[in-house]
Amino acid sequence: MTMNNSSEPTITALIVDDSPDSLGMLNQALNSEGMTVLVALGGKQAINIIEQITPDIVLLDAVMPELDGFETCRLIKEKNPNLPVIFMTGLTETEDIVHGLEVGAVDYITKPINTTEAIARLKVHVHNARRQFSAKAALDSADQSIIAIDDSGIILWSTTRAQEHLEQYENDTAQLCSDLQQALQQKWTIETNAVIPLNGFHDASVNVTYLNKLGSQHLLRLSGNSQPINVARLAEKLPVTQREAEVLFWLSKGKSNWDIATILGIKPRTINKHLEQVFKKLEVENRTAAAAIVLEIISAV
Repeated sequence: MTMNNSSEPTITALIVDDSPDSLGMLNQALNSEGMTVLVALGGKQAINIIEQITPDIVLLDAVMPELDGFETCRLIKEKNPNLPVIFMTGLTETEDIVHGLEVGAVDYITKPINTTEAIARLKVHVHNARRQFSAKAALDSADQSIIAIDDSGIILWSTTRAQEHLEQYENDTAQLCSDLQQALQQKWTIETNAVIPLNGFHDASVNVTYLNKLGSQHLLRLSGNSQPINVARLAEKLPVTQREAEVLFWLSKGKSNWDIATILGIKPRTINKHLEQVFKKLEVENRTAAAAIVLEIISAV
């Protein structure tokens, strides 16, 4: 990525507006700040551009023909939930502003645009987005089970480990968001480290702990373990021993023989012996084929 004089990554901004005058003014202002600017004259063109190049931020006109800004924002956020979108609008009614935030915008600026103010707010949102991405990457590397929610309980992102828990949730997403929002308002505002059980998880007891706030996001830790139930299911469904089922469970999680040995407290060469027997029993030749069988059983309701 190109670097500017302050050693910060260059910001790539996408401006979406059907007005050439607005595009020209913003293009010039952002270019003068050393930003890379992409332009689109409508929502469909903007979506096509984002499919090829993901910008750091989108400045989006609310009122456009064919595909208006609200629907464009909704479509952008469906595939790029962490991409910040700022509405540019002459609509100042409260319901219009709320509508923009509901479809995923992080901010709005009113027309005629004050470019100095717009650039300042743009930089803040890009900085926050990059910081949140860095936090997620670090938590993923540490194999942490963390989700981030907004004030409404909507899940903004989750680590890979947390996603494993979320995949076990049997109710609809709206119910989970409602439960998280209720906990956020009633309990976590009083006691930051409170641990709250959540219902609706298949074959797993999941608790949620409030960690801290990152910008406008609330970071929560999911804890719970579906391992015992899944191991028992494997031992029931497959011609394997309890210990072999444990090995298979961790193999399906992408763990190496060394990792599995450490988790189970046995020697790595013992894992090799278990896998030799398991491959014979399952009539497979490698770890990938064995893992596929395990995942099919675990994911089956």
